[in-house]
Amino acid sequence: MIDSNVSLERWPFRHVAGDDPASLVARLRQRGVTQAWAGSFDGLLHRDLSAVNARLAAACRRFGPGFLAPFGSINPMLPDWQEDLRRCREHHQMRGIRLHPNYHGYTLADPVFGELLAAATRQGLLVEIALAMEDERTQHPLLHAPPVNPAPLADALSRTPGARVVLLNGNRVANARQLAALGVHFDIAMVEGVGGVARLAGEVSPERVLFGSHSPFFYFESAALKIQEAGLPEAQARAIQEGNARALLA
Repeated sequence: MIDSNVSLERWPFRHVAGDDPASLVARLRQRGVTQAWAGSFDGLLHRDLSAVNARLAAACRRFGPGFLAPFGSINPMLPDWQEDLRRCREHHQMRGIRLHPNYHGYTLADPVFGELLAAATRQGLLVEIALAMEDERTQHPLLHAPPVNPAPLADALSRTPGARVVLLNGNRVANARQLAALGVHFDIAMVEGVGGVARLAGEVSPERVLFGSHSPFFYFESAALKIQEAGLPEAQARAIQEGNARALLA
């Protein structure tokens, strides 16, 4: 099983059980995960993302070599973000990046996002976009980050052939079918409702769905039970749990 959505470091607003790398890796391995794509909670609010990404890469090497795949944080609203992107690929040998537009103050319609998507694509980087990190109702009153609107992504993709994009932590994405036709993948961490995963697979095709737990913020078992509850054919379940992610990263 490949988990496309885990995070290291500390959630800024409360203690999360299992948020130390050694504990997280042990828990994931016990549940059959063979690889986890790891971002950093520090990437949400820290301004020195070069240091955030260096710590993330070091933690992945120390606690999960060959298991944790680091996905660096890039904030295109900060000066010299292009250098942060270059270091992710060339210095840290990362295979992808993770974006948090709602925490960093831009939208997917902004020209700077198009520049970032094009630059990441030229460097062969997979781009994960977190549409949300938590329910709006639980957010700190002084830090309101509404969910990212994915609709403008279609225009950006039409201008960026070859881009590989995963939307994390989405539930009912209004233009999901259109985005899937453009090659976008979707994780299941915040897919809700009875038959939610099966509904998503039917809408965008099983080949566009990835297993993602949003661990340790969410319990890993929640995502695992969604696959079980979906009642998908074995081949489709296996593709969602591992095959699609393996093909996408390759």
